[in-house]
Amino acid sequence: MMDYETFKEVAREQLLNYMPSGFEGCTAEIRPVLKVNQKLDALELFAPMKESRQRTNVKPRIYLNYMYQDYKKSGDLKETLQAAALELKDAYEDEIMKNGHGLLENAKEKLVVQLINTEQNKELLKTLPHRPFQDLSIVYRLVAEILPGEIRSSLVNKNLAKQLGMEESDLYEAAIHNTKRLFPPVIKTMNQVLWDMVGDFMPIEVMSMEVEEDAVGNLMYVISNEQQINGAVSILYEEELHGLSEKLGADLYLMPSSINEVIAVSADFGDPNELAQMVMDINMSAVLVDERLSNQVYHYDKELREITLATDMPNKRLDRIVAEPSLAYGTKQSR
Repeated sequence: MMDYETFKEVAREQLLNYMPSGFEGCTAEIRPVLKVNQKLDALELFAPMKESRQRTNVKPRIYLNYMYQDYKKSGDLKETLQAAALELKDAYEDEIMKNGHGLLENAKEKLVVQLINTEQNKELLKTLPHRPFQDLSIVYRLVAEILPGEIRSSLVNKNLAKQLGMEESDLYEAAIHNTKRLFPPVIKTMNQVLWDMVGDFMPIEVMSMEVEEDAVGNLMYVISNEQQINGAVSILYEEELHGLSEKLGADLYLMPSSINEVIAVSADFGDPNELAQMVMDINMSAVLVDERLSNQVYHYDKELREITLATDMPNKRLDRIVAEPSLAYGTKQSR
Protein backbone atom coordinates (compact mmCIF):
# COMPACT_ATOMS: atom_id res chain seq x y z
CA MET A 1 0.00 0.00 0.00
CA MET A 2 1.31 3.44 -0.95
CA ASP A 3 2.24 6.03 1.65
CA TYR A 4 0.37 9.32 1.56
CA GLU A 5 2.97 11.36 -0.33
CA THR A 6 3.19 8.75 -3.09
CA PHE A 7 -0.60 8.47 -3.20
CA LYS A 8 -0.96 12.23 -3.75
CA GLU A 9 1.19 12.20 -6.87
CA VAL A 10 -0.38 9.04 -8.27
CA ALA A 11 -3.86 10.48 -7.72
CA ARG A 12 -2.90 13.75 -9.44
CA GLU A 13 -1.49 11.90 -12.43
CA GLN A 14 -4.22 9.28 -12.85
CA LEU A 15 -7.50 10.80 -11.64
CA LEU A 16 -8.19 12.55 -14.96
CA ASN A 17 -8.24 9.17 -16.68
CA TYR A 18 -11.39 8.34 -14.73
CA MET A 19 -13.27 11.60 -15.37
CA PRO A 20 -16.41 11.26 -17.55
CA SER A 21 -16.88 12.72 -21.01
CA GLY A 22 -16.76 16.50 -21.14
CA PHE A 23 -13.67 16.93 -18.98
CA GLU A 24 -11.08 16.30 -21.71
CA GLY A 25 -8.16 18.69 -21.69
CA CYS A 26 -8.40 19.45 -17.99
CA THR A 27 -5.39 19.47 -15.70
CA ALA A 28 -5.20 18.70 -11.98
CA GLU A 29 -3.12 20.55 -9.41
CA ILE A 30 -2.55 20.03 -5.69
CA ARG A 31 -2.53 22.95 -3.29
CA PRO A 32 -2.87 23.30 0.49
CA VAL A 33 -6.20 24.67 1.70
CA LEU A 34 -6.93 26.00 5.18
CA LYS A 35 -10.14 24.55 6.60
CA VAL A 36 -11.60 24.81 10.09
CA ASN A 37 -9.13 23.22 12.55
CA GLN A 38 -6.87 21.78 9.83
CA LYS A 39 -4.91 22.20 6.62
CA LEU A 40 -5.86 19.84 3.81
CA ASP A 41 -4.42 18.95 0.41
CA ALA A 42 -6.92 19.88 -2.28
CA LEU A 43 -6.76 18.43 -5.78
CA GLU A 44 -8.30 21.08 -8.03
CA LEU A 45 -9.47 20.66 -11.59
CA PHE A 46 -8.51 23.32 -14.13
CA ALA A 47 -9.97 23.60 -17.64
CA PRO A 48 -8.22 25.12 -20.67
CA MET A 49 -8.89 28.81 -21.23
CA LYS A 50 -10.98 28.08 -24.32
CA GLU A 51 -13.39 25.92 -22.32
CA SER A 52 -16.63 27.49 -21.14
CA ARG A 53 -16.18 26.12 -17.66
CA GLN A 54 -13.02 28.21 -17.29
CA ARG A 55 -15.05 31.36 -17.97
CA THR A 56 -17.35 30.46 -15.07
CA ASN A 57 -14.28 30.48 -12.79
CA VAL A 58 -15.37 27.09 -11.44
CA LYS A 59 -12.52 25.06 -9.96
CA PRO A 60 -14.00 21.89 -8.45
CA ARG A 61 -11.86 20.26 -5.81
CA ILE A 62 -11.57 17.06 -3.83
CA TYR A 63 -9.50 16.53 -0.70
CA LEU A 64 -6.71 14.00 -0.99
CA ASN A 65 -6.64 13.42 2.76
CA TYR A 66 -10.12 11.89 2.60
CA MET A 67 -9.32 10.02 -0.61
CA TYR A 68 -6.35 8.41 1.10
CA GLN A 69 -8.53 7.27 4.01
CA ASP A 70 -10.87 5.62 1.49
CA TYR A 71 -7.90 4.01 -0.25
CA LYS A 72 -6.54 2.61 3.02
CA LYS A 73 -9.93 1.09 3.82
CA SER A 74 -10.51 -0.54 0.45
CA GLY A 75 -6.94 -1.19 -0.66
CA ASP A 76 -8.20 -0.71 -4.22
CA LEU A 77 -6.69 2.27 -6.03
CA LYS A 78 -8.94 1.96 -9.08
CA GLU A 79 -12.08 1.93 -6.93
CA THR A 80 -10.83 4.96 -5.00
CA LEU A 81 -10.09 6.94 -8.16
CA GLN A 82 -13.44 6.04 -9.75
CA ALA A 83 -15.31 7.24 -6.66
CA ALA A 84 -13.20 10.40 -6.49
CA ALA A 85 -13.87 11.18 -10.17
CA LEU A 86 -17.61 10.99 -9.55
CA GLU A 87 -17.27 13.22 -6.49
CA LEU A 88 -15.24 15.73 -8.48
CA LYS A 89 -17.88 15.72 -11.25
CA ASP A 90 -20.59 16.33 -8.62
CA ALA A 91 -18.50 19.13 -7.10
CA TYR A 92 -18.25 20.78 -10.52
CA GLU A 93 -22.01 20.53 -11.06
CA ASP A 94 -22.67 21.92 -7.58
CA GLU A 95 -20.46 24.93 -8.31
CA ILE A 96 -22.20 25.54 -11.63
CA MET A 97 -25.59 25.33 -9.91
CA LYS A 98 -24.56 27.80 -7.19
CA ASN A 99 -23.26 30.23 -9.81
CA GLY A 100 -26.39 29.83 -11.87
CA HIS A 101 -28.67 30.47 -8.91
CA GLY A 102 -26.82 33.67 -8.04
CA LEU A 103 -25.25 32.77 -4.71
CA LEU A 104 -24.30 36.39 -4.12
CA GLU A 105 -27.80 37.67 -4.81
CA ASN A 106 -29.48 38.71 -1.56
CA ALA A 107 -26.31 37.56 0.19
CA LYS A 108 -27.16 39.61 3.27
CA GLU A 109 -30.10 37.28 3.91
CA LYS A 110 -27.91 34.16 3.57
CA LEU A 111 -25.16 35.04 6.04
CA VAL A 112 -24.87 33.03 9.27
CA VAL A 113 -22.36 32.86 12.12
CA GLN A 114 -20.07 30.01 13.11
CA LEU A 115 -17.84 29.54 16.15
CA ILE A 116 -14.33 28.17 15.65
CA ASN A 117 -11.34 27.75 17.94
CA THR A 118 -8.97 30.73 17.79
CA GLU A 119 -5.69 28.99 18.70
CA GLN A 120 -6.29 26.13 16.28
CA ASN A 121 -7.19 28.46 13.39
CA LYS A 122 -4.64 31.28 13.66
CA GLU A 123 -3.60 31.06 10.01
CA LEU A 124 -7.15 30.69 8.71
CA LEU A 125 -8.35 33.68 10.74
CA LYS A 126 -5.83 35.92 8.99
CA THR A 127 -7.94 35.48 5.86
CA LEU A 128 -11.36 35.91 7.47
CA PRO A 129 -13.36 38.79 8.94
CA HIS A 130 -14.02 37.73 12.53
CA ARG A 131 -14.51 38.84 16.13
CA PRO A 132 -13.32 37.22 19.39
CA PHE A 133 -15.55 35.33 21.79
CA GLN A 134 -13.61 33.93 24.78
CA ASP A 135 -11.10 31.42 23.33
CA LEU A 136 -13.19 31.19 20.17
CA SER A 137 -13.79 33.38 17.14
CA ILE A 138 -17.04 34.27 15.44
CA VAL A 139 -16.73 33.84 11.67
CA TYR A 140 -19.28 34.04 8.89
CA ARG A 141 -20.66 31.64 6.32
CA LEU A 142 -22.73 32.21 3.20
CA VAL A 143 -25.44 29.56 2.93
CA ALA A 144 -26.02 28.13 -0.54
CA GLU A 145 -28.57 25.47 0.31
CA ILE A 146 -30.26 23.89 3.32
CA LEU A 147 -30.96 20.18 2.92
CA PRO A 148 -32.11 17.49 5.36
CA GLY A 149 -29.05 16.69 7.47
CA GLU A 150 -26.80 19.00 5.49
CA ILE A 151 -26.11 22.71 5.10
CA ARG A 152 -24.10 23.75 2.06
CA SER A 153 -22.20 26.92 2.79
CA SER A 154 -18.90 28.70 2.28
CA LEU A 155 -16.71 30.62 4.70
CA VAL A 156 -16.71 34.35 4.07
CA ASN A 157 -13.11 35.42 3.55
CA LYS A 158 -11.87 39.00 3.27
CA ASN A 159 -12.07 38.96 -0.51
CA LEU A 160 -15.71 37.84 -0.47
CA ALA A 161 -16.57 40.40 2.20
CA LYS A 162 -15.03 43.10 0.01
CA GLN A 163 -17.00 41.80 -2.95
CA LEU A 164 -20.17 42.04 -0.86
CA GLY A 165 -19.20 45.55 0.26
CA MET A 166 -19.58 44.59 3.93
CA GLU A 167 -17.39 45.37 6.92
CA GLU A 168 -17.08 42.87 9.78
CA SER A 169 -19.69 44.77 11.78
CA ASP A 170 -22.11 44.55 8.84
CA LEU A 171 -21.51 40.82 8.54
CA TYR A 172 -22.11 40.32 12.25
CA GLU A 173 -25.32 42.34 12.33
CA ALA A 174 -26.80 40.41 9.41
CA ALA A 175 -25.49 36.96 10.34
CA ILE A 176 -26.45 37.02 14.03
CA HIS A 177 -30.02 37.85 13.02
CA ASN A 178 -30.18 35.31 10.19
CA THR A 179 -28.75 32.46 12.24
CA LYS A 180 -31.46 32.72 14.85
CA ARG A 181 -34.10 33.07 12.14
CA LEU A 182 -32.91 30.14 10.03
CA PHE A 183 -31.63 27.91 12.84
CA PRO A 184 -33.45 28.81 16.09
CA PRO A 185 -31.71 27.67 19.30
CA VAL A 186 -33.09 24.47 20.86
CA ILE A 187 -32.39 23.25 24.39
CA LYS A 188 -33.27 19.66 25.33
CA THR A 189 -32.23 17.27 28.06
CA MET A 190 -29.71 14.66 27.03
CA ASN A 191 -32.41 12.04 27.48
CA GLN A 192 -34.74 13.91 25.14
CA VAL A 193 -32.01 13.99 22.51
CA LEU A 194 -31.41 10.26 22.91
CA TRP A 195 -35.14 9.68 22.64
CA ASP A 196 -35.20 11.59 19.36
CA MET A 197 -32.32 9.47 18.06
CA VAL A 198 -33.52 5.98 18.97
CA GLY A 199 -37.15 6.38 20.01
CA ASP A 200 -38.43 5.09 16.67
CA PHE A 201 -36.36 1.91 16.99
CA MET A 202 -37.12 0.98 20.60
CA PRO A 203 -40.42 0.06 22.29
CA ILE A 204 -41.86 3.13 24.05
CA GLU A 205 -42.15 1.39 27.40
CA VAL A 206 -38.49 0.29 27.31
CA MET A 207 -37.26 3.72 26.27
CA SER A 208 -39.41 5.42 28.89
CA MET A 209 -38.01 3.19 31.61
CA GLU A 210 -34.42 3.85 30.58
CA VAL A 211 -34.99 7.62 30.41
CA GLU A 212 -36.59 7.67 33.85
CA GLU A 213 -33.74 5.65 35.34
CA ASP A 214 -31.02 7.80 33.73
CA ALA A 215 -30.91 10.61 36.28
CA VAL A 216 -27.70 12.11 34.86
CA GLY A 217 -29.26 12.38 31.41
CA ASN A 218 -32.01 14.51 32.88
CA LEU A 219 -29.47 16.87 34.46
CA MET A 220 -27.52 17.49 31.25
CA TYR A 221 -28.91 19.82 28.61
CA VAL A 222 -27.97 19.90 24.93
CA ILE A 223 -27.88 23.36 23.36
CA SER A 224 -28.09 23.23 19.56
CA ASN A 225 -30.67 23.75 16.80
CA GLU A 226 -33.16 21.43 15.12
CA GLN A 227 -30.69 20.53 12.38
CA GLN A 228 -28.00 19.78 14.98
CA ILE A 229 -25.51 21.32 12.56
CA ASN A 230 -23.34 24.28 13.65
CA GLY A 231 -25.53 24.36 16.74
CA ALA A 232 -22.82 25.52 19.16
CA VAL A 233 -23.49 29.08 17.98
CA SER A 234 -26.74 28.91 19.97
CA ILE A 235 -24.78 29.93 23.09
CA LEU A 236 -24.47 33.38 21.51
CA TYR A 237 -28.17 33.88 22.23
CA GLU A 238 -28.06 34.75 25.91
CA GLU A 239 -31.80 34.79 26.56
CA GLU A 240 -32.01 31.02 26.04
CA LEU A 241 -29.15 30.46 28.48
CA HIS A 242 -30.81 32.74 31.00
CA GLY A 243 -34.06 30.83 30.72
CA LEU A 244 -32.28 27.54 31.43
CA SER A 245 -30.32 28.97 34.37
CA GLU A 246 -33.54 30.37 35.85
CA LYS A 247 -35.18 26.96 35.42
CA LEU A 248 -32.29 25.28 37.26
CA GLY A 249 -31.92 28.09 39.80
CA ALA A 250 -28.17 28.12 39.26
CA ASP A 251 -25.35 29.35 37.06
CA LEU A 252 -24.33 27.08 34.20
CA TYR A 253 -21.21 25.26 33.08
CA LEU A 254 -21.08 24.98 29.30
CA MET A 255 -19.14 22.10 27.73
CA PRO A 256 -18.46 22.36 23.97
CA SER A 257 -18.94 18.80 22.78
CA SER A 258 -18.49 19.83 19.11
CA ILE A 259 -19.19 22.69 16.72
CA ASN A 260 -22.68 21.21 16.49
CA GLU A 261 -23.73 21.43 20.12
CA VAL A 262 -22.84 22.47 23.67
CA ILE A 263 -23.70 20.55 26.84
CA ALA A 264 -24.99 22.63 29.76
CA VAL A 265 -25.17 21.57 33.41
CA SER A 266 -25.84 23.37 36.67
CA ALA A 267 -22.71 24.98 38.08
CA ASP A 268 -23.41 22.83 41.17
CA PHE A 269 -22.83 19.74 39.02
CA GLY A 270 -19.08 19.40 39.57
CA ASP A 271 -15.61 20.86 39.31
CA PRO A 272 -15.09 22.72 35.99
CA ASN A 273 -11.55 21.38 35.58
CA GLU A 274 -12.81 17.81 35.84
CA LEU A 275 -15.49 18.62 33.29
CA ALA A 276 -12.88 20.16 30.99
CA GLN A 277 -10.73 17.05 31.25
CA MET A 278 -13.75 15.01 30.18
CA VAL A 279 -14.36 17.36 27.24
CA MET A 280 -10.74 17.09 26.12
CA ASP A 281 -10.71 13.30 26.40
CA ILE A 282 -13.85 13.04 24.29
CA ASN A 283 -12.54 15.56 21.76
CA MET A 284 -9.34 13.63 21.26
CA SER A 285 -10.91 10.20 21.04
CA ALA A 286 -14.41 10.48 19.63
CA VAL A 287 -14.84 13.72 17.67
CA LEU A 288 -13.52 14.38 14.17
CA VAL A 289 -10.87 17.09 14.20
CA ASP A 290 -12.89 19.40 11.95
CA GLU A 291 -15.82 19.27 14.41
CA ARG A 292 -13.88 20.03 17.60
CA LEU A 293 -14.56 23.40 19.18
CA SER A 294 -12.64 23.80 22.45
CA ASN A 295 -11.04 21.92 25.34
CA GLN A 296 -12.27 24.53 27.82
CA VAL A 297 -15.44 24.84 29.91
CA TYR A 298 -17.39 28.09 30.13
CA HIS A 299 -19.32 29.64 33.00
CA TYR A 300 -22.63 31.42 32.51
CA ASP A 301 -23.48 33.81 35.34
CA LYS A 302 -27.24 34.15 35.56
CA GLU A 303 -27.05 37.36 37.57
CA LEU A 304 -24.52 39.13 35.36
CA ARG A 305 -25.99 37.35 32.30
CA GLU A 306 -22.59 36.76 30.72
CA ILE A 307 -20.29 33.94 29.65
CA THR A 308 -16.67 33.69 30.83
CA LEU A 309 -14.01 31.00 30.68
CA ALA A 310 -14.22 28.70 33.71
CA THR A 311 -11.01 26.81 32.93
CA ASP A 312 -7.56 27.25 31.43
CA MET A 313 -6.66 23.79 30.17
CA PRO A 314 -3.07 23.71 28.88
CA ASN A 315 -3.99 21.84 25.70
CA LYS A 316 -5.27 24.79 23.66
CA ARG A 317 -4.94 23.07 20.28
CA LEU A 318 -7.38 20.47 19.05
CA ASP A 319 -5.31 18.27 16.74
CA ARG A 320 -3.26 16.16 19.15
CA ILE A 321 -5.08 13.03 18.00
CA VAL A 322 -7.34 12.73 14.96
CA ALA A 323 -10.36 10.50 15.48
CA GLU A 324 -11.20 7.85 12.91
CA PRO A 325 -14.40 8.59 10.97
CA SER A 326 -16.06 5.47 12.40
CA LEU A 327 -15.85 7.04 15.85
CA ALA A 328 -17.21 10.41 14.80
CA TYR A 329 -19.74 12.15 17.02
CA GLY A 330 -22.25 14.36 15.28
CA THR A 331 -21.10 13.95 11.68
CA LYS A 332 -23.98 15.50 9.79
CA GLN A 333 -21.79 18.09 8.11
CA SER A 334 -20.44 17.23 4.71
CA ARG A 335 -16.75 17.25 3.88
